Amino acid sequence: MIETKRLLLRHWQMSDAKALFELAKDPAIGPRAGWLPHQSVAESERIITDVLTNETTYAICLKDGTLIGSIGVMPNSQAFMVPPAVEVGYWIGKAYWGHGYTPEALNGVLADQFGREPKLTIWAGYYEGNEQSWRVQQKYGC
Repeated sequence: MIETKRLLLRHWQMSDAKALFELAKDPAIGPRAGWLPHQSVAESERIITDVLTNETTYAICLKDGTLIGSIGVMPNSQAFMVPPAVEVGYWIGKAYWGHGYTPEALNGVLADQFGREPKLTIWAGYYEGNEQSWRVQQKYGC
C-alpha cells in the first residue's frame, strides 16, 4: 500500500467490483483511457481478475476508503526506452476530477517506483482529446 496526504493506493480486491462498476460505467471515463464503459458488475469483476490484480496496479482510494480510480505501472520494452523502463497509466472517476487526486496518486506511485529503481525510465501516453491526462504528464515530464 502507498499512502499520500489524501489517498491510499492499495491493491484491488473483488469486493471493489460494485464501486468499480459505478465509476467505470460512465462513458466519460473509459474511452478517454482506451477502454469501453463497463456494462455490469460481473464485467467489473472480470476486469479486476484479468487486468487489475497484479503487484503494480492500485485502486486509488480516499483515506475514508472511497474508491475513486486506478493507477498502475507496467514494464515497457519499446525500443526507444532506456531500460529499466515502465509505462504508467491511470484514470479517475468524473466526480473526482479537478481536485488534484491524479497528480497526487502519480507522485506516490513514482516515489515508490524510484525508491525501488532510482534509474527507472517512465513513459506515459494519452488518447486524443484527453488534455487532463496530458497536463498531469507535463507536470512529471512523462
